[in-house]
Amino acid sequence: MRAMPSNQLNPKIKMVWRINDAIWIALCFLVCFVPFAVVAAVDPDAGWTRIVLAVIGATFVVLAVLFLVVLPPIRYVRWRYELTDDYLDIAKGIVWRKRYIVPFIRVQNTDTRQGPILRVFGLSSVTVSTAAGEHEIPGLGNEEAELLRDRAAELARIAREDV
Repeated sequence: MRAMPSNQLNPKIKMVWRINDAIWIALCFLVCFVPFAVVAAVDPDAGWTRIVLAVIGATFVVLAVLFLVVLPPIRYVRWRYELTDDYLDIAKGIVWRKRYIVPFIRVQNTDTRQGPILRVFGLSSVTVSTAAGEHEIPGLGNEEAELLRDRAAELARIAREDV
């Protein structure tokens, strides 16, 4: 069996994941909580709404702890990548582990992406596209992401010339 890739993401990605997950959990909480809170305010005698609100609140707390405290360090440890002269090797996943070997002969283009949260932390993502889809390496420092993108593009060009 092939050894795990050697490179890890920038540690700041854990905070980016936490912020993204916190936004989604908060939005889902509000979408679920507000309608029942309105019903409880309009009809104070409806005791079932308090039970539903308590369940939604407890679910929010459990999801917040799980996604903001427990999962980011585990996700960070499991996320690995390595760039060799022939392929890009990506390993990720907590429960369902995935391993991608992307040969450079199949690479069509490479990109860097940076959303507002990544930009605040000085991070970027590198995306390698093939005919089968895209493979993203999130949470690299800006300079590291540009070097990785350029190196992958160069290796893809060399692989196409060799054919």
